[in-house]
Amino acid sequence: MNDAWSEWPAPAKLNLFLNIVGKRADGYHLLQTMFQILDWGDVVRVRARDDGEIVRVRGLKDVEPEKDIAVRAARLLRGHSGTQLGAEIDIEKRIPAGAGLGGGSSDAATTLAALNRLWNVHASTDDLAKIGERLGADVPLFVRGHSAWAEGVGEKLTPIDLPPRHYVILDPGVHASTAELFQAAELTRNTPPTTISAFLDGACTGNAFTPLVRARFPQVASALDWLTRFGDARLSGSGGCVFIAMDSVQKADGIAAACPPEFGVYRAAGVNRSPLLEIVGKQ
Repeated sequence: MNDAWSEWPAPAKLNLFLNIVGKRADGYHLLQTMFQILDWGDVVRVRARDDGEIVRVRGLKDVEPEKDIAVRAARLLRGHSGTQLGAEIDIEKRIPAGAGLGGGSSDAATTLAALNRLWNVHASTDDLAKIGERLGADVPLFVRGHSAWAEGVGEKLTPIDLPPRHYVILDPGVHASTAELFQAAELTRNTPPTTISAFLDGACTGNAFTPLVRARFPQVASALDWLTRFGDARLSGSGGCVFIAMDSVQKADGIAAACPPEFGVYRAAGVNRSPLLEIVGKQ
């Protein structure tokens, strides 16, 4: 056992808008979205094992270690590399599960980046992103580590530098199943495609899941209604967290301080470059 733990950030993300523009023959939905990476998220700690075992020390309590996406990421990288080493993975969860903030995907991406370095695999970013695609559509975003316009099933990424924004995120305590919501008959799947320039001009603000999540989860509807008093409140991903963007930390802090007690509240800044990339560059 290697006694040295290393610590790595696993940042959350927001979907600043999300349109579903079609469906592939294999059943996967085609989307357009703008991913905003945040300066806040989970913390992943890893250390090497000499016996080849992948062991999760801590993670989501209601997810079995064998099904944990970070454990699966570690096993895929081990198989890709042929290493005989193993790892212990300790995940300090701060991002709510099923919240549309990408917590599991970010944990997986950070695990890939950390073990790539810890095991001396030397896999390229492209290689890690391809492994990430096997785990989930959002994982490549976190592997590449830049706020980005996304198309396809979310894997076609165009890095975009976004203006500084401070976000207030409300957690209604709802675990929204992305798979179930994608299967809903009432989900709009034929929104006309848009462009990056249209988004930058402010024309793209909607989320295809919002009407569906509002109808199914009254807590989310209440959070959106409360937050809308301060401006353009939106759903992230398939929910259930909602957010609003402010141009100053003071405004964001004021809204967060006024949040009703029935909602969890987080305040985070948008970043163009993931904090994970800063750590990767220093290791």
